[in-house]
Order: sequence, then C-alpha cells, then structure tokens
Amino acid sequence: MNKTTYILGKQIVKALENKKAITVEALDVHNLTSLADIFIIAIASNIRQTQAMADEVEDLLAMEGHLPIHKEGYQSATWILLDYGEVIVNILEEENAQFYGLSRLWKDATIIDYKEKENV
Repeated sequence: MNKTTYILGKQIVKALENKKAITVEALDVHNLTSLADIFIIAIASNIRQTQAMADEVEDLLAMEGHLPIHKEGYQSATWILLDYGEVIVNILEEENAQFYGLSRLWKDATIIDYKEKENV
C-alpha cells in the first residue's frame, strides 16, 4: 500500500470518529483482495448517523478533490458503501453490523492502527 492510500484511509477514519462512530476499523486487505488496499468498517447507532458519517467523509474528501467512484445505500442508510478506489468505506447501522459481521469476514486482514503511527 502506498503512502497516499494510507493517508486517505487515515483521513476517513478521523472523519468517522468526528461523527461519533460506535467503532471504526481500518483493515489492510491489499494481500487478500484486488478490490482495494484498505477496507474501513464503521458502525453507527442509527440511520441518521450513518448518513451524517457518509456526508462527513464525502465533504472532507471532496475539499481535497477526492470523489467516490461509487456510492450505494445512502437512501436506506442501513449500510452505506463509499468506494474511493484503493479505500472502500462501509458504514453500517449497528443491527446490520452485527448481522453481517464484516470484521469476521475479513478476519485475516491486518488492522491498521492509525493512532499508533501518528508520524506517518
């Protein structure tokens, strides 16, 4: 994974944390799939929060010229997916997060600890 992708993931995690996500997990999946280098899984307490979190990510990245390649689920807001190429963001309402268990599906991925690597 290159530094630009790493920094993009870090910006997304920070935006999701600013909107009070229940949890945010960044997974390094570049050795597991060709879909992306980083999968981010964020859990929201309700559907209004999933939309607010998606809006925050989109607004922040749009200011830097990054637009999602694809966006799914915004209207129903139980699971919103934002595809930024090397980084895919999944924002799930808490009940759906428990049902789908994305973290379990990607259990072989390495968790990226952005707090540990503040100097990158």
